[in-house]
Amino acid sequence: MSKFFEIDKINLSKDKLFLIAGPCVLEENCEVELKIVEQVQKISERLDIPFIFKASYTKANRTSANSYRGVGIEKGLKRLLRVKKEFGVPVLSDIHEVEEIKQASEVLDILQIPAFLCRQTSLLEGAASSGCAVNIKKGQFMSPWDMKHAVSKVSSTSNKVMVTERGACFGYNNLVVDMRTFPVMKEFGCPVVFDGTHSVQLPGGGNGQTSGQRHMILPLVRAAVAAGCHGLFLEVHPDPSSSPSDSASILPISQLESVLTIAKQIHTVVHEQEGKRVLFGDIVRSKNFATLEDVEKALTIQRKMDEDGEEHKLLGIIMLEQGMLNSDQLLELLKDLEEQQGVKHY
Repeated sequence: MSKFFEIDKINLSKDKLFLIAGPCVLEENCEVELKIVEQVQKISERLDIPFIFKASYTKANRTSANSYRGVGIEKGLKRLLRVKKEFGVPVLSDIHEVEEIKQASEVLDILQIPAFLCRQTSLLEGAASSGCAVNIKKGQFMSPWDMKHAVSKVSSTSNKVMVTERGACFGYNNLVVDMRTFPVMKEFGCPVVFDGTHSVQLPGGGNGQTSGQRHMILPLVRAAVAAGCHGLFLEVHPDPSSSPSDSASILPISQLESVLTIAKQIHTVVHEQEGKRVLFGDIVRSKNFATLEDVEKALTIQRKMDEDGEEHKLLGIIMLEQGMLNSDQLLELLKDLEEQQGVKHY
């Protein structure tokens, strides 16, 4: 079941790339977030990219006890409400405890579940019951297919859920983005987002703070959009070196329009190609070679094989092995698929 939805007049759909952007954390000077939201809003309007403002009022996951934590929930929500009213944009922030949900949901449009908390059932279920949309950051320790359980904890109550890839642990102080994540998580039927700035972090790699490889943001964004993500999550700042959190991985706001322009061009090509895509199962059913139940059964077998790390098999081969098709039918179907897609499959 598709779980695409609308947030405060912004339609999150497969048709248009959307953006979640803002500073890592609210700083002591409120003029910083006001300057950021003003600039990002202008860029998003020029490019016709829906924009959701993001800023954490509190950062719980810090490398060091000396790291900046934010302005706190009371002051932070007041400032996010100001952004929401003055600029007319939806706002998102992290929640860390069930006790925060009621207060945060009175201001926020999207409650974000931090990556390290993505398995916390009570937090997920509480967020789902709040009436807000929920963005689940995929844990650095989680496989993409296991995130379906986190999504289901929310979707059993609310269809307003999205999931965000932010890299997976790869040895010490390093993250890697597996591009197979995007087609896997798109199977959940909800919006899939790529966090292009946290994915380039080197966690704890900066002598008591997180380091990063900012120059890798654009290559990873290009790859993620090509792999099929629906939205981008990018932390931005006028002067990243002055940010009290994640300064090594934040994107300079001066580079945002260039990154988004390229991302939108790639998204347009991908979306056009997906619109032309002909599914093998649709051709099978159109010829009455197999039932809908047979196709669904074969798809389930294919997904299970992929999840178990077995050699990937085409749907038609699985149906042949299961006795749902004979060899002549399979050959005919592959010829039809080639004609409609213009791609040779055998």
